[in-house]
Amino acid sequence: MQKRRLKKYAKLIVKCGLNVKRGQEVIIRCGLDQPEFVTMVVEECYKAGAERVKVEWSYQPVTKLAYEHRSLKSLSDFTEVERAEWQRKVDKLTCLLWLDSDDPDGLAGTDSEKIAQANVARYPFIKPFREALNGKYQWCIAAVPGKEWAKKIFPGLSASAAVEKLWEAILTASRVDDDPIAAWKAHNENLARHCNLLNGFRLVSLEYKSSNGTDFKVGLNPVGRFVGGGETTLSKKIYYNPNIPSEEVFTSPMRGMAEGTVVATKPLSYQGKLIENFRIRFKDGKAVEVHAEKNQDVLEKMISMDEGAAYLGEVALIAYDSPINNSGILFYNTLFDENASCHLALGKGFNECVQGYETMTTEECIKAGINESMIHVDFMMGSKDMDIIGVTADGKRVQIFKNGNWAI
Repeated sequence: MQKRRLKKYAKLIVKCGLNVKRGQEVIIRCGLDQPEFVTMVVEECYKAGAERVKVEWSYQPVTKLAYEHRSLKSLSDFTEVERAEWQRKVDKLTCLLWLDSDDPDGLAGTDSEKIAQANVARYPFIKPFREALNGKYQWCIAAVPGKEWAKKIFPGLSASAAVEKLWEAILTASRVDDDPIAAWKAHNENLARHCNLLNGFRLVSLEYKSSNGTDFKVGLNPVGRFVGGGETTLSKKIYYNPNIPSEEVFTSPMRGMAEGTVVATKPLSYQGKLIENFRIRFKDGKAVEVHAEKNQDVLEKMISMDEGAAYLGEVALIAYDSPINNSGILFYNTLFDENASCHLALGKGFNECVQGYETMTTEECIKAGINESMIHVDFMMGSKDMDIIGVTADGKRVQIFKNGNWAI
């Protein structure tokens, strides 16, 4: 891959994704797959004025060994060092960047129950720090190719050729063209136009139907709103893009208002395991029945992580005729596959989807209908023939999607 294009991508992530400002601290979490590119990102952070950049390297085989050999008590432990690190993030409003390159099957064979129990045990310690940071700091998830991930997508190619082809797919989906930052400015403006249209309808519910068996209705929050593209921090009013790429316009639905069956249209990679060919039935807002051809036990554990894990936290609208879907590539990665077509998310909702959230506490947002959970897991359900009808507060029915694409 040409260094010139990679440097453009690094600059896009730092200037448009995180939008690092002078004097800020940055943490970059990444695998060992692309150290040269990580170095480019670190350099761009310092050019943007970062005071301190810390790289936290990880390696899936080592993570897998920890899950296999450490006791549940050890995995559940929340150390004083971790507490201090979280507190520093709160005090400094540290920018966080995740550069994802994980193998979708990298944790296959690990004990899902032990991992789930450890996460449940740790969550009460982490939750106060997350709430203190919510809406106040810049974060971004982007991707770089890992060899195993690339071979999963392109099994017929050599490792080097697969990585090169995945690089090309990532850069194209991320709008790394002649002027990526200008391209993202125009893209954010387009997403904002869709949000304004949807918010103007004052919708109270969405009804989904598709020939694959999806027949589903979800209630929308009366004080909710659709958002998409970039976000602005509450503390310092810094505009940033949390996902590169992103094609979605989304909201958090009203907790307890979802009925019917949703059929997933792409596999879900969750904790290093692939859940394939699955469907979920909702009643009174809750996922009450799940079926999967592969890793159903993982899906069942996921929706039982806590009380809110079986409820919806997000409804996202994305045209089937999207750049990512049109690439014809199944990425086996939520960052990309969720932006190929419409998706839902189980678990935690977004406070920013409530009008006036800026002056509300987390508890007040929950009372307003935002779901609370330790997880937030997106799964794809958009299809070529999906129709979505929006119902307004005065009973009017509006065609939002027709045959998988926007109808407004």
